[in-house]
Amino acid sequence: MTPLPLNHAWNLTFKEAQALQKKLAKEVRHSCPLKKIQLVAGADVSFNRRSPVLYAGIVVLSYPALSPVEEVWAVQEVNFPYVPGYLSFREAPAVIAAYHKLQHHPDVMILDGQGIAHPRGLGLASHVGLLLNLPTIGCAKSRLVGEHAPVPPEKGSVVPLSFQERTVGNVIRTRTGVKPVYVSPGHLMDIKNASRLVLACCTKYRLPEPTRHAHLLVNRIRKEFQHSHAKV
Repeated sequence: MTPLPLNHAWNLTFKEAQALQKKLAKEVRHSCPLKKIQLVAGADVSFNRRSPVLYAGIVVLSYPALSPVEEVWAVQEVNFPYVPGYLSFREAPAVIAAYHKLQHHPDVMILDGQGIAHPRGLGLASHVGLLLNLPTIGCAKSRLVGEHAPVPPEKGSVVPLSFQERTVGNVIRTRTGVKPVYVSPGHLMDIKNASRLVLACCTKYRLPEPTRHAHLLVNRIRKEFQHSHAKV
């Protein structure tokens, strides 16, 4: 997809970042234009909280076979602090830098983070999706906002996640007896299709295969990078 003519500065104050989130959230589209998915990507970021260096990785898988097709990564220094609700200002630049290295562009990308299930409706998945003009899904390991009913223990159980009197995603049990994940649409995505795709990408693990592969990639890159620099 052709990127939108949309960009902005990243070295913002919290007040400026909050105002930008509110502005960009109005541009997020909740319709899902996808008709056929052949490539699905997963994105994740790894870092040491005592270091300003971030390691962002993207792994592209075939769909529905979920076989690895390509992996890319980017290593960047950041100055924006780690504060829940503002993580895209730390992580999105590195994810976008990695994305632009891809030779195989995915039809949809699942990110380890929130979509619209966010205090101002613009989590990492929504922010990245908007800037790349790409269908995105947020699949987080923990809840940032909202309330939900208890999730039945069986794999495939789904309950709505509500925030400020509207449904912003689903809480999904991807493995029987294992903690659920929090799925919300990012951009060019709706709740139904986001949840369906996440479940379809889950095999025998809690995390969907795209973000699981991305998680393994960024941790490997971080360790290799730190090991090589330790020798200098």
